[in-house]
Amino acid sequence: MSDSPEQPPPAVPVDPLPADVPLQRYKLTIAYRGTNYHGWQTQYPTATYKGPKPPEGEGIPTIQEIVTRTLRTVVRHPLTLSGSSRTDAGVHAKGQVAHFTTDKVQIPILGMRRAVNARLPEDILVRSIEPVPINFDAVKWTLSKRYQYSIWNEEDRPVMFPDLAWHRWQKLDLDAIRYAASQLVGTHDFATFCRPGHGKLDTVRTVLACDVTYRKPRLVIGVEGTGFLWNMVRIIVGTLVEIGLGKYRADDVTKMLEAKDRRAAGGTAPPHGLYLQWIKFGDGPTRRGGDEDE
Repeated sequence: MSDSPEQPPPAVPVDPLPADVPLQRYKLTIAYRGTNYHGWQTQYPTATYKGPKPPEGEGIPTIQEIVTRTLRTVVRHPLTLSGSSRTDAGVHAKGQVAHFTTDKVQIPILGMRRAVNARLPEDILVRSIEPVPINFDAVKWTLSKRYQYSIWNEEDRPVMFPDLAWHRWQKLDLDAIRYAASQLVGTHDFATFCRPGHGKLDTVRTVLACDVTYRKPRLVIGVEGTGFLWNMVRIIVGTLVEIGLGKYRADDVTKMLEAKDRRAAGGTAPPHGLYLQWIKFGDGPTRRGGDEDE
């Protein structure tokens, strides 16, 4: 979900494809550097938007908006692009997944991918395009997702890539961070670890893995789950860092979960250290497929 003000969803153009023409649904795996974009989801200008005015009927620079526009120039018809994860403004992706449907089945997949990438800006790349069943849904068929958070733990900041990692110069207790991370694995009520205003009646989620790797100076926290709440991974990371700094005890995580109160956990890590690493899919709709994300 983007930090930009939300707008009512615009009318989605219906693909004007004749019923007697063969249709094909395609699954796209997309990588992007989110620094220059207002998140994944298409958004339209508001009174507070300060960027360049987009063309009439088009949205501000988001990943979904830019990729959709580009695909339209290749297949030459309106289309709807649906993405699995609504990453926030400034968040990056190595393996975002989306789908769209077209009747342009005569376009070779390799040629389509090359044509799309040739038209995309250099900080967005379609890593693959593959045909999938016509009922495949990148949102509803999601089984699990993995996010990585990159922390540059050294005195000097990462001057060559300040937008790709969170700089924390203080010494961190890695054993405490690892122990605390292990306490988050499992099915819990993560109300403490989500941003207020999420609008979800059910805040119970399942974290399949929460691991910590360190190769000086880079500390990476990985979180895999079947679904996530708004800012959930960034709040987990912010809390783990504060545990590493000694502001909380490693065994305080259980109390935080039991509190079901955002004020019981640590701060929210900034978006620029977060990456959507990969997404796994099942053979049909899953219960958690429609969750909000980072």
